[in-house]
Amino acid sequence: MKELAVVILNYNGRSLLERFLPSVIEFSTNAQIYVIDNHSNDDSIEWLADHFNTSVKCIILDQNYGFAEGYNRGLQQIQEPFWCLLNSDIRVTPDYTKRPIELLKNNPVIGLVQPKILSEHHHEYFEYAGAAGGFLDWLGYPYCRGRLFQSIEKDQGQYDDELPVFWTTGACLFMKKEVFYLVGQFDPSYFAHQEEIDFCWRARHKNLESWYTSKSHVYHLGGSTLTNSNPFKTYLNFRNSLFTLFKNLPYLEFFSVLSIRLILDGIAGLLFVFQGKPLHTLAVIRAHFKFYCSLPELLKKRKQLRPLKTKRTPFSIVYEHFICARKKIQK
Repeated sequence: MKELAVVILNYNGRSLLERFLPSVIEFSTNAQIYVIDNHSNDDSIEWLADHFNTSVKCIILDQNYGFAEGYNRGLQQIQEPFWCLLNSDIRVTPDYTKRPIELLKNNPVIGLVQPKILSEHHHEYFEYAGAAGGFLDWLGYPYCRGRLFQSIEKDQGQYDDELPVFWTTGACLFMKKEVFYLVGQFDPSYFAHQEEIDFCWRARHKNLESWYTSKSHVYHLGGSTLTNSNPFKTYLNFRNSLFTLFKNLPYLEFFSVLSIRLILDGIAGLLFVFQGKPLHTLAVIRAHFKFYCSLPELLKKRKQLRPLKTKRTPFSIVYEHFICARKKIQK
């Protein structure tokens, strides 16, 4: 058994596997590569069997469980002590696994590590999903160094460092196998989007840190599962953000945040109307109603976590970006 498992979750992604898997095989000689297939109805599995039968192991699920539960079920069959959860639309680079594994080995406080995430479309720019490490403002809105809403920075070495972050991207996520089970796996109710933020926050409750390293980098295509134009993505982002806040914040802090979030999410819904995107407005409304309907289940999960006061960025990125016109925020 090798030390590292590189694990790719696939759903109807034959074209992505054909484009990106060769780089993973070339630069992951120290790892066993797995593809967890979320019951694809294209020819992904047949293509893998024809082209990479000896170098890639396939784990086939009986239905599409989404990102969170798909990984939960597939990872149960993987025994390597270190894991890299890798999106199917990632182009890796030489030695991309080296530094993250070193950090995990040498510091028991570090539970999760992400590399620098650059754009496959424009290699000199950061990529939306992860960039140079993720943070959370005091209202629970996520952002990254190198990416603030739709403002994407050019990589000019400004984030060539290593440091603890609030959350690490799920696009290329290194961890120990034991950490995944200690934290409690991904929350399957999320389906997709922001489950990694919730996971990293729950890791904090276990005194584990999430880290970013610039000494490893990959290129991410992005938008391969759900694009920003899809109302379902809007629904998941708003709903899952509320799920995460309720599960992980002390009650008084949560209700103070929720009172403001109701206003800001309402404004976001109105902006969608003015932009000619009424389905996205409905998605925001649906997200809030689903949150309220899910409270009994969320209360059970919350009791298992024992939420602690957590230090977040002490300002609102919504105010800084849309009112103060800031395009980037360095931690």
